[in-house]
Amino acid sequence: MIELSQVSFIREGNRILKQIDWEVKRGEHWALLGRNGSGKTTLLEIINGYEFPSSGQVRVLGEIYGQVDLRDLRRKIGYISQSLFEKFTPRDPLWEVIATGAYAHLRFYHEIEPSVKAAAIERLHQFGLAHLQDHPLGTLSQGERKKALLARALMGNPELIVLDEPCSGLDMYQRENFLQAVEVLAKEATMIYVTHHLEELVPAISHVALLKNGEFTASGAKRMVLTKEQIEVAYDVPVELNWEAERPWVRVKRWEK
Repeated sequence: MIELSQVSFIREGNRILKQIDWEVKRGEHWALLGRNGSGKTTLLEIINGYEFPSSGQVRVLGEIYGQVDLRDLRRKIGYISQSLFEKFTPRDPLWEVIATGAYAHLRFYHEIEPSVKAAAIERLHQFGLAHLQDHPLGTLSQGERKKALLARALMGNPELIVLDEPCSGLDMYQRENFLQAVEVLAKEATMIYVTHHLEELVPAISHVALLKNGEFTASGAKRMVLTKEQIEVAYDVPVELNWEAERPWVRVKRWEK
């Protein structure tokens, strides 16, 4: 699904990523973790083809970047982020926003096929949003908006889903409700999940990569990587780690910088 070989990225003389080697296989679901400034967003932008590495090779869904039309490839990648939501028009009805995902467009400028509208409404049913199908997008709550982006991402039947801090801004109830939807999502496509909160790593997340200063400090199976010692290396704080229902729960100990 994803193969990065010796990928580095330099911006204005600063080395953001340093010789990253990473393989994501079909059916694996990865969490990408690290402090602010560790290089997570840059890595996502490279995977989505919005940035190109300064050196190294990127292969996504079997295609080598630099040898493929990225517009076609992006139709096979569902990208979910707050910045994407802000590109939509708040007055558009929810079902229409969902339907745009079938074409990888942000808006329609032509008549929508009845089959596409029916598929969009079916996705809304899947995520418990069908009762809002005719509501303007701007009237939805934060939690509803996040689930709507999931529904839209699945309209193109993507092979890969990338979620960039999807629970940001949600309260505990909305977060847990959204994470149930993520478990559903994992049954349909390989997933890359970026977050600052380790407790969001639901059982569906099978692998973890820890990023620090542009380099992986550890990567592999979730239980193998998420140890107290490796979390402390990645985040530079002392922690206590517990596991409950196959989710990690981390508490920062009292410390002095």
